[in-house]
Amino acid sequence: MKKIILMVITVFTFGFVNAQEKADMAFGVKGGLNISTITNADVDVVNSKSLIGFHVGFFGEFMISNKFAIQPEVLYSAQGTELEFEGVSGDLKLDYITIPVMAKYYVADAFSLELGPQIGFLVSAKAKSGGESEDVKDELKSTDISLNFGAGYDITPNFMIGVRYSFGLTRLQDEIFPGEDESKNSVFQISVGYKF
Repeated sequence: MKKIILMVITVFTFGFVNAQEKADMAFGVKGGLNISTITNADVDVVNSKSLIGFHVGFFGEFMISNKFAIQPEVLYSAQGTELEFEGVSGDLKLDYITIPVMAKYYVADAFSLELGPQIGFLVSAKAKSGGESEDVKDELKSTDISLNFGAGYDITPNFMIGVRYSFGLTRLQDEIFPGEDESKNSVFQISVGYKF
């Protein structure tokens, strides 16, 4: 936990120093909808569907120039997938603390494109089916590395909306068994935010 806190402080400090030079920075809160799934969940799964979740957290936007900005974020993200196996359906629910660091390019005054890495720290992992829940956190990796890309639009100087796709670069399983594929996170996000 100390490493996570230190990383967040470092990212925000770096952005703050750069923003001070440009005298242009903003902090805010954001939240919205997650539509998530897991790739290669299991070769025997009859059906795999997207799971609806949410994300919420805060961000800082630090202008490097008139067109470029760095936007670090700290989010709570509820994701996973819905599975159907031998006629029985259930959910695999994964909760993460995610830290995306996005490079933003303002194509126009209010419209931006973004790209950047993300690290996620697994908080909870539960398999739920038939009213029962099983903790499967020990079977999964505690960290997840992803690459994000998306776009944002500032409706007003304070209110913003955005879309983002996050695809996992590292496998979810702690161990891989012979014949088993690597499973990875796949998350589409729709966000609204407020800049202070």
